Amino acid sequence: MKTDVLIVGAGPAGSTTAYYAAKAGADVTIIDRRSEVGVPVRCGELIPSVEEITNTFPNLEDAESLFDVPSDLVLREVEGIKLVNPKGKETLLEFTGYTTDRDRYDKFLARKAVEEGAELVTGNMFKGIEGGVAVTEDGPIEYKVLIGADGPGSRVARSLGLPRNRNPYPAVTCQAKGDFDPYVVMFFGGIAPGAYSWIIPKKGKANVGVGFSPKFADGSLRGYFDVFVKKRGFELEGEPHGKYVPSEGAVAKTVSGNGMIVGDAAGHVISVNGGGVPLALIAARICGEVAAANVATGLPLQEYEDRWRHVLYKQIKTAAFSKKLADTFAFGSDWRTGVCMAILGKRRMANMIRCRHVFP
Repeated sequence: MKTDVLIVGAGPAGSTTAYYAAKAGADVTIIDRRSEVGVPVRCGELIPSVEEITNTFPNLEDAESLFDVPSDLVLREVEGIKLVNPKGKETLLEFTGYTTDRDRYDKFLARKAVEEGAELVTGNMFKGIEGGVAVTEDGPIEYKVLIGADGPGSRVARSLGLPRNRNPYPAVTCQAKGDFDPYVVMFFGGIAPGAYSWIIPKKGKANVGVGFSPKFADGSLRGYFDVFVKKRGFELEGEPHGKYVPSEGAVAKTVSGNGMIVGDAAGHVISVNGGGVPLALIAARICGEVAAANVATGLPLQEYEDRWRHVLYKQIKTAAFSKKLADTFAFGSDWRTGVCMAILGKRRMANMIRCRHVFP
């Protein structure tokens, strides 16, 4: 097989990259090791509003078209975020957004790419690069540009000699039946050492889960999740699924030779809350446009690195620094967590959530 742009991974980052590369005229192929795009769901399924996204990333242009989705993918409007300290005290932060079904959301993005002309091949795993050719389970694929959108443990990044995410933390999520208030609830304390547990409301159910930092934990992820479920009295729907979440910000370099990495593979994640979809789409649009221009006119791929850093880097770096502060001062005991949340107060915790400096 031969293609202009080969993309590994059909999540939001991969499919959005494919859409913009194909839209610009490139011959695009996406491969994904899963047999079905978006399955299983391994995230909280929360999408911030365009207003929230543009306030967080003021250098972003034309956010409306990038984040436009069909109305049936907007399951529940979110009216705020409640941060709960180890003693159960709540702090309500203003926040707007909506929840979705990530399996359907991912399929929507992949379908857009295919309708624009990209070819999607599922059930095909990327193994590595030999002689400038991608080695996959279905055979070799020749490419002009290779893009890794294959998650925090990216095989593409390793094959390109690019840095991988360090110290990603594990998280597990599941659906819980019932009616929930229109607030995202984040619980900080012993159930999720070094991170948080959450309730994210949907229509007639909620996405519930736990993430933790291994260096603060003395139990298993499933064990912490089971404690959370029992304590809150959830009636689960289906089985929980886990993933790893980048926790230290963007990797130092995202371009090598004729390859690039994007999304979780590049550390395009907000360290303080694990949010990655908006950043993935923002970087992916740039990635797809640069890939197509490279094929058509020889535009250097370094343009991708320069452009995504202009839009995202400051906020990613600030969030990663805030996470390090939390690891140093807030985590380690429920007492420390409670004291630090009290010292920060509502305004500073709101700044932290939105990737702004906590101090002064």
